[in-house]
Amino acid sequence: MSSLVWLAIPLVALVLAVLWVIWTSRTRPRADTHETLEEHARFKAAFDPDRREPRD
Repeated sequence: MSSLVWLAIPLVALVLAVLWVIWTSRTRPRADTHETLEEHARFKAAFDPDRREPRD
């Protein structure tokens, strides 16, 4: 039984690695410039100390 475990671990790692490569190399649609800039502005506003609500 332990020999099956030692064989299964590298096979599972191989399958996960192949799935990761497939996922990261997929083609993605081009980002809309206006949406990206709006998202970045919201991100920066979240860290703006003047806009933060005081903590209790």
